[in-house]
Amino acid sequence: MSGSGVNEIRSAFLAYFEKNGHERVASSPLVPRNDPTLMFTNAGMVQFKNVFTGLEKRPYTRATTAQKVVRAGGKHNDLDNVGYTARHHTFFEMLGNFSFGDYFKERAIELAWNLSTKEFGLPKDRLLVTVFSEDEEAASLWKKIAGLSDDRIIKIATSDNFWTMGETGPCGPCSEIFFDQGESVAGGPPGSPDEDGDRFLEFWNLVFMQFDQVDADTRLDLPRPSIDTGMGLERMAAILQGVHSNYETDLFRTLIGAVESAIGSAAVGDKVASHRVIADHLRSTAFLIADGVLPSNEGRGYVLRRIMRRAMRHARMLGAREPVLYRLVSTLTAEMGRAYPELVRAEALIGETLKLEEKRFLQTLDRGLTLLSEATEGMSAGERLSGETAFKLYDTYGFPLDLTQDALRQRGIEVDLETFNTAMQRQKAEARANWTGSGEAADESVWFAIRDRVGATEFLGYDTERAEAAVVALVKDGVEIEAAGEGSEISVIVNQTPFYGESGGQLGDTGMMRGEGAELAVSDTRKFAGGLFVHRARVLRGKVSVGMALDLDVDHRRRSQIRANHSATHLLHEALREVLGTHVAQKGSMVSPDRLRFDFSHPKPIAAGELAQIERLANGIILQNAPVETRLMAVDDAIASGAMALFGEKYGDEVRVVSMGVAQEGDKAGKAYSVELCGGTHVRATGEIGLVHVVSEGGVAAGVRRVEALTGEAARHHLMEQDQRVRRMAAALKVAQSEVADRLDAVVEERRRLERELTEAKKKLALVGDGASGDAPVKEVAGTTFVGRVLDGVSAKDLKGLADETKAQIGSGVVAFVAVAEGKASVVVAVTADLTDRFDAVALVRAASAAIGGKGGGGRPDMAQAGGPDGDKAADAIAAVETAMAG
Repeated sequence: MSGSGVNEIRSAFLAYFEKNGHERVASSPLVPRNDPTLMFTNAGMVQFKNVFTGLEKRPYTRATTAQKVVRAGGKHNDLDNVGYTARHHTFFEMLGNFSFGDYFKERAIELAWNLSTKEFGLPKDRLLVTVFSEDEEAASLWKKIAGLSDDRIIKIATSDNFWTMGETGPCGPCSEIFFDQGESVAGGPPGSPDEDGDRFLEFWNLVFMQFDQVDADTRLDLPRPSIDTGMGLERMAAILQGVHSNYETDLFRTLIGAVESAIGSAAVGDKVASHRVIADHLRSTAFLIADGVLPSNEGRGYVLRRIMRRAMRHARMLGAREPVLYRLVSTLTAEMGRAYPELVRAEALIGETLKLEEKRFLQTLDRGLTLLSEATEGMSAGERLSGETAFKLYDTYGFPLDLTQDALRQRGIEVDLETFNTAMQRQKAEARANWTGSGEAADESVWFAIRDRVGATEFLGYDTERAEAAVVALVKDGVEIEAAGEGSEISVIVNQTPFYGESGGQLGDTGMMRGEGAELAVSDTRKFAGGLFVHRARVLRGKVSVGMALDLDVDHRRRSQIRANHSATHLLHEALREVLGTHVAQKGSMVSPDRLRFDFSHPKPIAAGELAQIERLANGIILQNAPVETRLMAVDDAIASGAMALFGEKYGDEVRVVSMGVAQEGDKAGKAYSVELCGGTHVRATGEIGLVHVVSEGGVAAGVRRVEALTGEAARHHLMEQDQRVRRMAAALKVAQSEVADRLDAVVEERRRLERELTEAKKKLALVGDGASGDAPVKEVAGTTFVGRVLDGVSAKDLKGLADETKAQIGSGVVAFVAVAEGKASVVVAVTADLTDRFDAVALVRAASAAIGGKGGGGRPDMAQAGGPDGDKAADAIAAVETAMAG
């Protein structure tokens, strides 16, 4: 085949099967979404598992893929062999073609043979095949289609040529195609005593999915037999390029060349293995990070960290003293980014993560290797390092066990694992005893016990809302249980989940769990005990039990609304700082599906013009539809680079840095608009927010303001309702919508004027008697002029003003006015200055108050007021003042 580079071979394979009626399907992620038993995707058929079993229907019956695969953890672990053999990798590509009940053995063999011999041009006389010993059909088809003689169709009786999905389920015989690399390469044909040699190289495996294994003793024919094949791209590249090692193909030559340039060390002699390790591990590292795995001390993140640190140690062995692996990412992206665009999208994240990890690891490595050298001084091959010493290196100095083992392996020294594990268990027991909890005392002990037993939950929700998981624990009323039936309210813990656990102001996800006849509604998701995701759920039907596989499905609409509101919070935060000043800092937040709330430091209310400017800036970034980028950084480096830490979030040594948009004005013009430390979920591009609209602003504490806002459809609906209200007002006021505000101001001002005029009129009427009831307006009491009235239509707040005016009119005397509203009475008594030595307004008003059921009153000797609940006795209050004056 001309142009037999890795990229050309991949493209030719996919184009060939596409031409033959197959749907080209993108590679599934390295983190399996539909098989919780797998740490990483390890074969092309993983994404089609449910199609093969009939649980899922696709719009096609034939498919072809180039599937990225990692084998570095669990039962599929090639890590320790990488670099020292011709074909072991932690990452490789599996080319495959699949038939879901469409064609079967004959067509599969025909397609494979024609591609191998006609498209790729492999010499027929250098090919041989294996079949399962009982599969006479396949043997005869190879004779018929390929014309192979009996001696080149090798029958294998072992499980090597019989594939099973598990103890039960689909299964069937296999047929493998081998290439003879020639007599110069050691090894014999498959099935021979020398089969482990490299001469006969298997490059393609055809699985004939023919049976259904019902139980250990029962195997039935599948109603729709299917095909699952896998060809190793790296192996085919080695064959077509005429080399005996995958590491000599064009892709690896390019990557190894980049390693040589970056470190300044040629790939010769005993350095070859280190160059190969770095080139291989660079691929697995980059692809795992691109698929959402980040280095950690547990689960997939721990396997990634092992791969990264192994590559970094080999870089150190080649002479690197500064971080170097991150400089290789651009070369990898240039080579593989066209076939796998996720590499391009995640290039910044991959580079930042590698740089951060290598910077920290080099410090650990130097310290650890020195201590390890001191601890093993004088030891020789066959001896064992104390487990306590290995644990001290791990616990005190951060030097992991696998690195200790790897460093000592070259000297033939092992680690006493029994004492190491004893020390590890002792540390866990002490940590558990010292656990302070998160405030939920009733539940905390059970969460910590589960976390200690099963480890942290793998969170898959940054890039998926659906996944399959295995139930690892069930809790009801604070106690672990084995199973729960219909109607039960329980907490479900699984090994991996796309459900976000509430933290950092973002509410936990809701959704559904289904499997094996059971259906559960998840009402909330929380995080406890350092990474244990707890799903609060109700069993709607069936029964759920520990060990059961469940399909997890996050409420997509709710999650999308939360993502939009969360990303909008970041944009508003930056817009607030830009408009109000850099003193603005988050003091709290709440991100729910229907709205967002953001509390921040600011000493005064936000003016309407400022709010409009804040909205304009945030919506400007939304309209950019800029990708939301995520990086992993050391927390100190992140903050030093300008990333803002969010209130209420707890940070470890490593943090996710989320940036979005490009500033168009000010000092940040041309740079990332919003850059914050955040572990929450976000939109993929700012345009997904739609728009953001602030609906309220106010104070919540001294120096702390709060804005509430809506995004997307909620904001649009809110604005639509506002528009409808404006339309109705315009119709009522008989003006254009643009004139509503001015006309409304005029109406309000006119109403105020009329109210003032009405109040003055009422006062005048009251003083001349038209609004009064009771006795004659002016009389003499105790030799003094007295004006006493119950006033209708006068408010209590106007009584003092009326009393002052009346005092001025009479010159000398006492005034008592009572106003009644809603059954209650208010009374004011005023005494002119010349009479305060005879009459005390306070004493008089208290007498009036008693008459209307009140309790006292207060004021000055010349003016006092009081009230009472019995408005029907208002006239009695006037009489009580007269009696008090006379008496």
